[in-house]
Formats: sequence, C-alpha cells, structure tokens
Amino acid sequence: MSRGRFLFALALCIVGITILMGLGTWQVERLQWKEALIERIETRIHGAPISLDEAIALRAETGDIDYQPVTLTGRFLNDGERYFLSTYEGQAGWNVFTPLVTPEDRMVFVNRGFVPYELRDPAKRPQSLVEGTVSITGLAREAPEEKPGYFLPDNDPAKDTFFWRDLPAMAEGIALGSDIRLVPFFVDADDTPNPGGLPVGGQTVVTIPNNHLQYAITWYGIGVVLIVMTGMLVVNRWRSRHDGRPGSA
Repeated sequence: MSRGRFLFALALCIVGITILMGLGTWQVERLQWKEALIERIETRIHGAPISLDEAIALRAETGDIDYQPVTLTGRFLNDGERYFLSTYEGQAGWNVFTPLVTPEDRMVFVNRGFVPYELRDPAKRPQSLVEGTVSITGLAREAPEEKPGYFLPDNDPAKDTFFWRDLPAMAEGIALGSDIRLVPFFVDADDTPNPGGLPVGGQTVVTIPNNHLQYAITWYGIGVVLIVMTGMLVVNRWRSRHDGRPGSA
C-alpha cells in the first residue's frame, strides 16, 4: 500500500470512528432523556387528579399535560359522538369520543372508552347515553398537530370516523354558542363502569419505546470493531516498513 493510500484509509477510519462514537454517545444521551420522561410520566399517572382549570393553566405554563390525571364535571353532548377505530382484548371496535360541556362554558372531548364494532350506533346502546350532570376522572392527552404516520388512513369527519386524534376536525359540526371554548386537549376517562357496561373506559395506552441502550451498544460495538481494524492497519503498515518489505493491506 502506498503512503497516500494508507493515509487516505487511515483518515476514513478515523472519521468513521468519530461518527460511530458520536452516534453511540447521542443514544446514551437519548437514553437518559427517555428514562427521565418515563419516570415523569409514571409519577404523573399515579398522582392526584387536578381540576380542568388547573390542567389548562398547567398546559399554558409548561406546554406539557400528557397523562395528567384530571377531574371534570359537565354534561355530555351525546349527539356529538365521534368514533376512533380501536381494539380491546383482541376485539375490533371503536373508542367513543363525546364532547362534554362544563359549567364554565368549556367543551372537552372525552374518550369514554371502547364499544364493539357492531355497537357503534348509539341507538344500539341507549343506556350509555348518560343525561344530566356527570363527573369524569381520567388522563389528559395532547392533541396531535398532524397525522402521526404516513400510512395511517385519512380521517372521515363526514362519517364521524377517525384514525388519529384530529381535535379541530372532531369539533367541526357541533353547534355551540360563541361563548363556548374548546379545550385544546382530550381526556381519556378512567375505568369507572358506565351504565350498561359500555363504553369500557380506561383505554389509555402508555407505550413509550426505549431502545436507546441497544442502539448505543450497536454503534459503540461497530466503533470498537473499526478501532481494532484501524489498529491492525497501522500495525501492518509499521511492520511492513520495519521489515523493509512493500506494505500490504
């Protein structure tokens, strides 16, 4: 191997090692961030519920309301049900999102829970259409600003059918006075039984993937292999020069 080729190969190895170690370190930093996030969510989920007004103020202050336990009181607008395709214990169906209007003239969409696919029509489950004032405890959930994944189907607001939580689209078509304000997040109701057993509440899914340790090990492992290969390249070059023989890779 000529001197020029050796230096070029050595430079590539050094650049590769730097990139791989940088990626490994980045994944370690992401791991620390993710573990802190998971711990914060676990602590929050098991905390005492706060009022809707407190939740709105907390979100305005911190921008972070996900999984915060919330208690709210109001009346359901049952004719405003929206349906989110879902599953429960292996059964296909819908999560029923119903707008609730509070005495303070706020409207919040409550994910009341799961109904089987064939019971989407509220006429088939009249007991679930609670009238009058109700109190709900659940977890606040942020409303996505855009479709979470490219392969998700588009929502069909005209048929009240949703595949992702598009809050503005869900709110369309609900006739309310100008004094009613839409709360900018959802509330997933807890598993308190509903009349007639439907919807089945407590449908919040807390899944936070944390694969950063595996990624860090992978990047660092490849980096170590490249370090060893670089060392072999340098040693081979040194031996070739020391023995007075033409270098070989």
